[in-house]
Amino acid sequence: MKTKKPILILVVTAFASFLATFNETFLNIAFTPIMKDFGVSVGTVQWLTTAYMLGAAIMVPVSAFLFRKFKTKPLFLFTVGLLIIGSLICALAPNFEVLLTGRIIQSLGTGMLIPIGMNLTLSVVPKEKIGTYMGVMGAMTTLGPSLSIIGAGFLLSIRSWHVLFWVFGALTCILFILASIILGKSERLGNPKLDIISVIFISLTLIGLLYGISTIFQGNLIIALLGIIIGIIFLILFVNRQKKIKEPLISLEPLKVKEFKTGIVLNMLALMIVFAMNIIMPLFIQNALDVPAFTASLTLFPAIICSCIIAPIAGRIYDKKGAKQILPFGFILMFIFIILLGLTNNINSLLLIGILYVPVIIGSAFIIGPVQSFALSHLSREQNPHGVTMMSTGFQIAGCAGSSLFTGVYSLMISVSIASGASEVEGLHTAFLITLLVAALISIIGFIISLSVKRYEKSAAKVKHITLSTIMKKDVFTVKETDDLLTVLKTISDKKISGVPVVDKKGNLTGFISDGDIMRYLSKSHPLFVNAYSFAIVNEENNFDEKLANLMKSKAKDVAKKKTITIDINTSVEDVCRILNDKHLKKAPVMDNGKMVGIINRSNITKYAIDTYLSLVK
Repeated sequence: MKTKKPILILVVTAFASFLATFNETFLNIAFTPIMKDFGVSVGTVQWLTTAYMLGAAIMVPVSAFLFRKFKTKPLFLFTVGLLIIGSLICALAPNFEVLLTGRIIQSLGTGMLIPIGMNLTLSVVPKEKIGTYMGVMGAMTTLGPSLSIIGAGFLLSIRSWHVLFWVFGALTCILFILASIILGKSERLGNPKLDIISVIFISLTLIGLLYGISTIFQGNLIIALLGIIIGIIFLILFVNRQKKIKEPLISLEPLKVKEFKTGIVLNMLALMIVFAMNIIMPLFIQNALDVPAFTASLTLFPAIICSCIIAPIAGRIYDKKGAKQILPFGFILMFIFIILLGLTNNINSLLLIGILYVPVIIGSAFIIGPVQSFALSHLSREQNPHGVTMMSTGFQIAGCAGSSLFTGVYSLMISVSIASGASEVEGLHTAFLITLLVAALISIIGFIISLSVKRYEKSAAKVKHITLSTIMKKDVFTVKETDDLLTVLKTISDKKISGVPVVDKKGNLTGFISDGDIMRYLSKSHPLFVNAYSFAIVNEENNFDEKLANLMKSKAKDVAKKKTITIDINTSVEDVCRILNDKHLKKAPVMDNGKMVGIINRSNITKYAIDTYLSLVK
């Protein structure tokens, strides 16, 4: 992907993540008016969530294949287009069946949007800034579902539920326009073949697991367990097939990387708590404190805003300090304030609940972005699409598992308390306390696992973190556009270099000229530079010296390559190697905000590789 600045890519992908997560939850608050308009039951209207969840989950693993198969920009625009089409169908839906159809089309786009956005971000972000970028992505995935409740509540207070889709459709159109402008030319990563059997296996796996997990506390227990068993069976079949076929739908190679495995577990634990708290907190506030839904959302909103501010900061801390301190800190912060929230459940103070909830969500911000950065940064470029797929699938499973587990415990404890003689309000307070204790237990488990990150980082401590700026050649020799070829050749010879950048009067890069470029230019006009036989013939001519002198007076700008391949200062060393190899270059100018700041040679990278190896064997 070629673009002016990686930050512009982040604008597009962060906005996409926000819309994708916003779309997952914004319709829930409109179920009541939809039931009235179409005359459907609670069980029927719930399919707007269930079908959406399953459709999105199935498309997540398929997105890894699509990202490798098709060019990124048209694929991204196609994905956003599905959201626009689905929104239009839903907004104009004359009955529930059409509404459900539009919602399923939306789910296909949502399931692909976050993985493709994350892959797109990873393809341009410098490794030394991956924490900051992923922190912003994490902030958007937190802000999306939280802001959707408030936004939807406000819109429903003034308009019908149809307006929700018109507004969301307008937002996706803005995203489509931004992506069309900002995303540059893209390259296809390969030409893999889609294994239909693998798609069927993973689809049945996710349908069984997600349906079973989401209904185990709230539906028929036998059917829920049967769904989970079916999901596990097809998961085993899927894994075995990926090991046997040449082009797996999802490569299992990332699971061999211990840092990635640890990261994906920690990410799911943190997400389980966040998803659960986002459901339990509003339920408790509304029912136990008799507060309207919109007011409950506003009570919790300051925590979400703080999380969005902290997430990029947490990413910068990760970039500088690593994960060994920030992850345990995030889990222990969540643990302390979850316990405090549980102990104050009888005080009935909205202000106190809002204040104590802030550190809980901030704790999650110190985990989600950094742990994703930690996990994905240990994968190769080829493994990234598969790693992102596993991370995104874990996102869906964590959401279902967390929501099901916590709402199940909450509902069960209410029933048990009332059955034992407690009042309904007392049952709500007891259920809230027990549910938060379960959340605290999960956070402690996460804290214990996160301590192993220190061991992983110690094993890699010998490898010095290298950026392009530390290995490139900073004392750049240049020639001016108006210099003649003789001056250029003398510069190349005297400085013992193979090529030199060409600059204008202001020092701006306008081209690049190598010794090979000069020889090819001269050979077109003078036999001396073609072969020895030609030289022997023309040497007898009187105008030989005159021709040569005239050619040497040619200007550098006439010979230099105008379309110079440059490398941004923030490009990772890994990507620099790929660019030099793919373009068959020995060296390339390094740019920082449009200004040339250095030259990167293959010899610089060779020296870096040797130094890195020696640091490992010492």
